[in-house]
Amino acid sequence: MADFIGWVVVIFAIILGLFFVGLLIIILSYFKLWIRAYAAGSRVRFIELVGMWLRKVNSDLVVELRITAMQAGIPLPVRGLEAHYLALGGRGKGEQFLPIVVRSLITSHKAGLKFDCSDLEAFQLANGDVAAVVNAMVAGHKAGLNIELGLLQAHYLAHGHVDKVVGALIAAKRAGIPLDFPRAAAIDLAGRDVEDAVHTSVNPKVIDCPRPVGDKDTVAGVAKDGIEVKAKARVTVRTNIDRLVGGATEETIIARVGEGIVSTIGSCASHKEVLENPDLISKVVLNKGLDAGTSYEILSIDIADVDIGENIGARLQQSQAEADKNVAQAKAAERRAFAEARAQEMKALTQENRAKVVLAEAQVPLAIAAAFRAGNLGVMDYGHRPAAPSAPAATPPAGEGTGTPS
Repeated sequence: MADFIGWVVVIFAIILGLFFVGLLIIILSYFKLWIRAYAAGSRVRFIELVGMWLRKVNSDLVVELRITAMQAGIPLPVRGLEAHYLALGGRGKGEQFLPIVVRSLITSHKAGLKFDCSDLEAFQLANGDVAAVVNAMVAGHKAGLNIELGLLQAHYLAHGHVDKVVGALIAAKRAGIPLDFPRAAAIDLAGRDVEDAVHTSVNPKVIDCPRPVGDKDTVAGVAKDGIEVKAKARVTVRTNIDRLVGGATEETIIARVGEGIVSTIGSCASHKEVLENPDLISKVVLNKGLDAGTSYEILSIDIADVDIGENIGARLQQSQAEADKNVAQAKAAERRAFAEARAQEMKALTQENRAKVVLAEAQVPLAIAAAFRAGNLGVMDYGHRPAAPSAPAATPPAGEGTGTPS
């Protein structure tokens, strides 16, 4: 019995010794990390370090981020950082995305914005770019814009460009253009470059009409005298923010201006009128209100170049004369073919009539023979038949004056 108790005591002592050795190893492993956190004023309990080790959390990263946040005046709990680390997917993604949240939180805090860490964590878990949204938020705050974090996050998750929207709002405020966040976000989600639209509204841009495509860089029209006139216009436009959503684009402006140039040249009695007064085109086109229903406001239309092209009227007359000649030749050929066909028909008819005459002549001897056989005609009747008025009487052949039939 004494030996059994002795063995139990030995085993218990060994187990207890192993426990203390393991505890000592753990303490020595995390002692440096604990000391660093303690010295930085971000105390971390040993039990928390051991728990992170058991849950396979990068304790060095978590403690380092907590120390950084505490030094910036932001008390981040270890449990919160650990939970977000695990929510991101553990090792790999945790090391990649967790520092972004902490750095973005510090950036906003230094800029005077007070965010809750859970808002940024939830946004990151929704596949949002925390750094982009926070940077845009800080830029808007520094410019005096009152934009809520939730609006920027919602716009980003709707596949919008938060940096362009905030940049457009800042530029519009500096230029005195009335533009709020909902309208800017709607313009951006509609596929328009809202930042470029604000810049164009402040600094008008010039559109070439037509846009050069290969060797073609002019719009051609034909005056009433048949002379072709080629013109090139430069349209100065400014963005109309109120009509940007649902308004037509630059292509519509170019098409309308081109149509106006062609109609104006076509209404001139002579091409000389266009050459003498090129501003006639710009005045007529500008008075048509071509910017209606578009995203732009036309400020001016300037004719940059006017050239003379071909004599379209003469070319059309020549083509018409050639066509008339071809028609006349075709009709003459038709009449000639008809005459030739008629001649062939008459020849065939003549041959047919000749055949009938020959056939009739062949019936005469048969009729005379039939008359002889029937007794209706005698030799004397045949021999003394009356002669034709213009021909002498025929002399009867020898042996036919007896009156007896042969």
